[in-house]
Amino acid sequence: MPGRYFEDYTVGDLIRHETTRTVTEVDNILFSTMSMNPQPLHIDYQFAAQSMHGKPLVNGMFTFALMMGLTVNETTLGTTEGNLGFEKVSFPNPVYYGDTLHVETEVLALRPSNSRPALGIVSFRHTAINQNGDIVVTCERAGLMRKRPVQRGGHET
Repeated sequence: MPGRYFEDYTVGDLIRHETTRTVTEVDNILFSTMSMNPQPLHIDYQFAAQSMHGKPLVNGMFTFALMMGLTVNETTLGTTEGNLGFEKVSFPNPVYYGDTLHVETEVLALRPSNSRPALGIVSFRHTAINQNGDIVVTCERAGLMRKRPVQRGGHET
């Protein structure tokens, strides 16, 4: 399992996620319509052409979700019990069709759970960056992570 357990993290770790993703028109239109977001900046070429951007913008919620998805393999795949919250979400630069994003994750803090001894809380900062080196979305997140199972007599508990 590629995900990391609570004990596998150290404050200050910087994970450069291997998987990258190029954003397409289909991604944007499908996400916008599936999420019931009729914002013309995302789905109307004529409207978007008259905007300050001159072309459609990729839906920020898609960009956010993509950033989070690109972190899963090297962080939480099979080792999380869920997200506890997101803070300080920002979108400093727009995303357009054809942009290729990569993500970096920094570990900000660690603490054992007070109420669940088999779990710990990891605070992350995630940053999505386009092919030009521009940050397009960033956030801080608290994840409820499993601790490594204890081996007893050849069995995990």
